[in-house]
Amino acid sequence: QVQLVESGGGSVQAGGSLRLSCAASRYAYRCMGWFRQAPGQDREGVATITGAGGTYYGDSVKGRFTISKDNKNTLTLEMTTLRPEDPALYYCEQHKFSAACSGFKSLARNDDVYWGQGTQVTVSS
Repeated sequence: QVQLVESGGGSVQAGGSLRLSCAASRYAYRCMGWFRQAPGQDREGVATITGAGGTYYGDSVKGRFTISKDNKNTLTLEMTTLRPEDPALYYCEQHKFSAACSGFKSLARNDDVYWGQGTQVTVSS
């Protein structure tokens, strides 16, 4: 079993920045990613990172968000130029078995992943 604990959410003005962190209890070399879900909306993939450091981003966040992870099992999402459409519950996921990611599909099946409780991001205009 893996525990994932997100932190760093909060409220910022449009155009501002936030840094989200996800502390993984272990196996951070596996495929990991950030997803978000706003009330009444479907879950949306934000970014993924492979065990080798390869990254993949959703179209709505390309050029604004950066995913990374360190050697201490911490996944980070640097968010800049936040927009009014970015508010959501952001949560991280980790694949149970694989270090490779194939876009967001690798983290889409609940049976294949661990996920955290999420951290809320609010953007005011």
